[in-house]
Amino acid sequence: MTITTTAEDLFPTRLATPSDFIERTQPAVWGSADDGPFSASELEAHEQRGFTILDDFISAESVALYSRELDRLAGDESLRDDPRMITERTTGTVRSVFEVEKLSDVLSALARDPQVIDRARQIVGSDVYLHQTRINYMPSFTGTGFYWHSDFETWHAEDGMPIPRSVSLSIALTDNYPYNGGLMVMPGSHRTFVPAVGETPDNNHEQSLQSQEAGVPSHAAITAMAEKYGIDQFTGAAGSALWFDSNIMHGSGNNITPYSRSNVFMVFNSVENALGDPYAARSPRPMHIANRDFTPLR
Repeated sequence: MTITTTAEDLFPTRLATPSDFIERTQPAVWGSADDGPFSASELEAHEQRGFTILDDFISAESVALYSRELDRLAGDESLRDDPRMITERTTGTVRSVFEVEKLSDVLSALARDPQVIDRARQIVGSDVYLHQTRINYMPSFTGTGFYWHSDFETWHAEDGMPIPRSVSLSIALTDNYPYNGGLMVMPGSHRTFVPAVGETPDNNHEQSLQSQEAGVPSHAAITAMAEKYGIDQFTGAAGSALWFDSNIMHGSGNNITPYSRSNVFMVFNSVENALGDPYAARSPRPMHIANRDFTPLR
């Protein structure tokens, strides 16, 4: 099932000049405690903070299983010229592999695991489909981070996602320390949309997945957001999980430690929030980055 219409633009971005922040009116949690595994108190905290950390989300055996899949995909020579494989600009090492549910039966099954899909449905309040999947690698010594950004800003501007009715899941397959490039988030920042300045370059995804430049907030905007919301960090042992809102401001630093970091990343979008035409780009990004098959995940 595909949809190509575009709803009213509630979040104008990629503008010619800076504009005011937009306070979001849509909830972060659309379901209730009766709809899935999250308790009422967990859902309330997620609504307020924009993220939830679950320790021991998967077992040590599952960590080992998914880690082997990461290693297999990273070492698959048939993917070297595949657009789904993204390498570091300076070292050529693997940075991300996209659309992993089509490259791995094991990871496809993970997306459909009840403890995963039931939580995703509960947060967005409807059936879901996979908007995007990938595995991320941050190798020791040379791993480069991701600059501060809101995923929804890109998904809205370049993919045509109408509103932030989607949730991301990041499962740690290595221990996340405060010093090996762990993800930083601004708690509560999901309530504020920060419009970006500057036109989207054609085929922006070809370079943005290595180093994002279009769509990133200014230093002044990041400073204002940090002063309002503060900064927290996702740390925890392998097997822990981070559920986070699509509009939360987040980023990560470089990893110059001897301890590598890797994770599985899946984005669940409401089938009632299907993509239309991009709001601030001339053409949509490829299907392996922004899925346009909105068939509910089962």
